Amino acid sequence: MLPDAWHVLHLLPCPVSMNPSYADRAPLMAEPASLPRNETERLAVLKRLNILDTDPDQTFDDIVALASRLCGTPISLISLIDTNRQWFKAKKGLAASETPREVAFCAHAILDDKIMIVEDTHEDERFADNPLVTELPKIRFYAGMPLQVEDNVNVGTLCVIDQKPKQLTPGQLQGLRVLGRAVVAHMRLHRLETVWPGTGKGLAICAWCANVRIEVDGVETWKPLHQYVADIERVSHGMCPECAARHTGEEQPKN
Repeated sequence: MLPDAWHVLHLLPCPVSMNPSYADRAPLMAEPASLPRNETERLAVLKRLNILDTDPDQTFDDIVALASRLCGTPISLISLIDTNRQWFKAKKGLAASETPREVAFCAHAILDDKIMIVEDTHEDERFADNPLVTELPKIRFYAGMPLQVEDNVNVGTLCVIDQKPKQLTPGQLQGLRVLGRAVVAHMRLHRLETVWPGTGKGLAICAWCANVRIEVDGVETWKPLHQYVADIERVSHGMCPECAARHTGEEQPKN
């Protein structure tokens, strides 16, 4: 049974009244997606983006609007797959901010690096009984471009949705890929901005000591470059082949 699955009624583009008996119905069964093999790492990467439950962002809003226009669909989303939910960073044509992960099309889409296309949900056994298909918003078409912010780590999708069967042209598919890359680029910038405000304006590095100039709570300060990088990304330490040869006299194999 899918807990809370029926709050997806709030996905409607316009308000509707709920049938008094609707909430008493037994939820329809959907086929939940399997977990990615790197799920623990994937969730850690998603957390490091510092983007879940943040305020709307005009750039993301513009991208979903453009995706809908490009693909001719009434609905488009930037969906992030959290532990038990899919949360929408940006949305066009829907009112809800999230749905349970168990019914999320995007939870299937993140299992691959290619665009997942469902031209007709009624013909796909994974989704034919999904409550998002059998009830409002009655999804019939879905295309989701995985958002890969690190190698082999898909945190969500840029997806377009229609209420009738559909096919996308090669040009539309390529456009969706380009917009997906734009989403990833802006997510990375968002992360930098949340770690160190002002990052997007350029990085000032001391020519003598290589410290980085940052601003914290309106106060300018300087931080060692390696600490600056470690605050943004996971860091491992090693020795490049050139330094290894210089300090040990032994040439190290290059990866």
